[in-house]
Amino acid sequence: MRHGEFRDPRLVTVYDAECTWSRDDDYFLAVVGEAPARVLDLGCGTGRLTLALAAAGHTVTGVDPAAASLAAARAKPGAERVTWIEGTSARLPDRAYDVAVLTSHVAQFLVTDAEWAATLADLRRALVPGGRLVFDARDPADRRWERWNPDESRRWIALTDGGVVRGWTEVTAVTGGVVSFVHHYLFPGGDELLSSATVRFRTEEELRGALRAAGFTVERIHGGWGGEPVGQGDGEFIVQARAGGDDLAGGAPDLP
Repeated sequence: MRHGEFRDPRLVTVYDAECTWSRDDDYFLAVVGEAPARVLDLGCGTGRLTLALAAAGHTVTGVDPAAASLAAARAKPGAERVTWIEGTSARLPDRAYDVAVLTSHVAQFLVTDAEWAATLADLRRALVPGGRLVFDARDPADRRWERWNPDESRRWIALTDGGVVRGWTEVTAVTGGVVSFVHHYLFPGGDELLSSATVRFRTEEELRGALRAAGFTVERIHGGWGGEPVGQGDGEFIVQARAGGDDLAGGAPDLP
């Protein structure tokens, strides 16, 4: 199944068991800040960060195209505090949010330039003037896909019912910055479910150019969750941008 971890209820359960709270969630929660804000979590999945943002006192909207993921999110404690929308960025209202976040490399699932440009345009429209956009994407210089192979990716995922699922990943195609892969999940009893996907690795220059074209000012790009420079952190681009104005030239210092 295409994007099975988000669309198949059995795999959604596996996703939730495997993808628990981590450093990236700490980062996004801290960046949004303590002052109450209207926050958009685009590509919210099963709501791990979405619910934490709501619990911290923010007015939160979680948007995702996958019904099974949203069903899991709506079933969790505190879900009534969140406005859940099944769909894409095209459904966003105008000037409704102070902050928008895209986490867990959601930006990379927008593979074509047209998809990415349309999503950024929707986000620009949905944010108030001066509103903030924060997202992560993997740095292609880190060549993360080379570690997506059955040997290095093999793992055992403990489910809440006591069962254990064996998982591994294999890359099926690499064309420029576009990488296709398949996740394998072997359940107790022998059932094997597959989930395929394609993601786009964009360079820092490509990210800056797309954001500039959409009307965002890039304030800073870090390479790791501890605020490290690009190339010295976790193989990430962690982007903070603001709606409105012109982007800084590549290599310019961060705005205060």
